Amino acid sequence: MKKIGILFGQENTFPWALVERINDMKVDGITAEAASIDVVQQAKSTEYAVIIDRISQDVPFYRAFLKNAAIGGTAVINNPFWFSADEKFFNNALAEKIGVPVPKTVLLPSNKRPDDTDEKSFRNLKFPADWNYIYDYIGFPAYMKPFSGGGWKSVYRLENSEDLFNKHQETGQLVMMLQEEIQFKEYFRCYCLGQKYVHIMQYEPRNPHHLRYVKDGPPIEQKLLDTIHDYTIKLNHWLGYDFNTVEFAVRDGIPYAIDFCNPAPDADLNSVGQDNFDWVVEHAAKMAVERAQSVKEGSMNLSWGNFVKVQL
Repeated sequence: MKKIGILFGQENTFPWALVERINDMKVDGITAEAASIDVVQQAKSTEYAVIIDRISQDVPFYRAFLKNAAIGGTAVINNPFWFSADEKFFNNALAEKIGVPVPKTVLLPSNKRPDDTDEKSFRNLKFPADWNYIYDYIGFPAYMKPFSGGGWKSVYRLENSEDLFNKHQETGQLVMMLQEEIQFKEYFRCYCLGQKYVHIMQYEPRNPHHLRYVKDGPPIEQKLLDTIHDYTIKLNHWLGYDFNTVEFAVRDGIPYAIDFCNPAPDADLNSVGQDNFDWVVEHAAKMAVERAQSVKEGSMNLSWGNFVKVQL
């Protein structure tokens, strides 16, 4: 019997619905449950062929457990080693290299020095930076956001250089990135599961969280939908994520990838709505079963993106 474990925290609707759907599929030799963790012994295999990770980004103990599970042959979704290494600024650089449009972006040093550092720790950093070049390249209005991490935390819309310096004072030790504003006509959030199943959702990020998923929006040209679908697949092939969301802002008919480092994306019924919820539960179940069926005992069963397998 191959077991699929769902590792989760405060969310309720998605994990239990996923467990129920997998078991309802009645696939011979496969069962699903909420993952159970007792003693975590180094190099000892877990009882799970597959673990779907929904919480380790917030719980370091779980991340260490998942890496140990992966060494023992568990197919962890998403790959905990890549999940630990990935961040948004790198993702933008990779997208640019593979031909997916992204906003112009620069990295900013943290406003406050990291603990246990002093001015000598930054002798390699030019001071002052060439701010005029940055202003000309990015333009205003602009957005400042953490270079890593999820959610809309510490995200600022900036009107001018004075606004930038004032807001930067609030960011402490966070490393931020400055990004051009894409004034969009349409916006989309896309689930991508198993690097092949794509669900495109009209989305309005300026609305309150529970009203962001647009119901009965205006019709969208098929050509644009096809481009968004292809970009979503391409990004996840290169990143290696099996459960991710990609967000696109459309300016002058061109979809710009805005945020595509969401390896534990929102899948709650109360925010995504019934239709989107039904889709993600169904396709997460299919993906999990397919992965369990392909697991080879004694092997590393993680997904790795093209970035670590193919030379750019």
